[in-house]
Amino acid sequence: MVRRLKTLALALASMSLATGFAAAQPIEDELVLITPVAKTLTDPTLADFAKYAKETWNITLKTSALAAGTPVAYGRILEWKGRPEVDIFWGGESALFDKLAAQNLLARLEVPKAVLDAIPATIGKPRPIYLKDPKGYWTGTVLEPYGLVYQPKVLQRLGVPEPKDWDDLLHPKLKGHVAQCAPSRSSSSHATYEVILQRDGDDKGWEWLKRLGANTGIFTARSRDVPSVVARGEFAAGFAVPSYMAFEDRLAGFELKFVAPKTAWITPEPIAVLAGAKHPKAALAFISYLLSERGQRVAMERGVFPITPKFRVQGEPGSRAEMAVEFTGGIRSYFDIDVTNIYDDDKAQARYEQVNERFRKDIESNWETLKK
Repeated sequence: MVRRLKTLALALASMSLATGFAAAQPIEDELVLITPVAKTLTDPTLADFAKYAKETWNITLKTSALAAGTPVAYGRILEWKGRPEVDIFWGGESALFDKLAAQNLLARLEVPKAVLDAIPATIGKPRPIYLKDPKGYWTGTVLEPYGLVYQPKVLQRLGVPEPKDWDDLLHPKLKGHVAQCAPSRSSSSHATYEVILQRDGDDKGWEWLKRLGANTGIFTARSRDVPSVVARGEFAAGFAVPSYMAFEDRLAGFELKFVAPKTAWITPEPIAVLAGAKHPKAALAFISYLLSERGQRVAMERGVFPITPKFRVQGEPGSRAEMAVEFTGGIRSYFDIDVTNIYDDDKAQARYEQVNERFRKDIESNWETLKK
């Protein structure tokens, strides 16, 4: 009996020590994301956060990111029903984050108040873009415009001026030289098509998209493939997002340029911790890191812009940061310029599938006729 009591006492002591260690441990040793954000941004950010965790807490952190388009990621989170296989959802339309919060699938962001207070509530006019959730379930991480990429040498050969606005893609000499990705396969493409539809109205907007279809030489499988085929000179121009391979193609030495038209949609790339996450402390620490100067600097070297006015894209001559400034037309912060936003996210989400279906019917299925 005495031996059993000693054994039990030792077991209880071990459990107490283990529990105490777990309580004292500042973060867990693993972090998993689900995200539509390109690996060119997520990989260096997660790698530096793991380094930061080792420096700060002496924890060897295992990180991973499950790549999934925005609609797919949203669908998986719904399927998990509060028992998620990941900790964080990063990137996409903020309206989807609002829907997840309304279904109690997001945890409230328990990050330092000063961190969130540094982010303005909105940016842009006449329709403000929310940069963080007033209810506290998600926050923006970086600012990223949806715009146009183009190959200057191809345009020069065709006798076409470098584009500045959406309408420049309708130039008759670009027939067969535009690359697109269908909205059903890309949330960034979908948002760009919505900008056109909301700018021109449905009737004129769909006629515009049909004219673009007539100029289109390829529909890529993924939106990140558009800048790649343009960079290689296979096509002259197309829709793109800087961090979705476009800036990487520039870093790889291709003569690729990017321009954000005046009415370009700017995403704050929202982030949230999923309710029921297995590693909530690591998730919150990652978000705080991402919004710090260190995290913002890592992100800005991938062609995106700071989420707060106190940071600007700046680096040594020849640095990645300065290359990003040159690539995106000289902009260092979207808080330095007047942002024009006409995109109504609620309207876009309400008719998401209807737009995709009409695009399939009127443009993709009718593509050969449009080209003739």
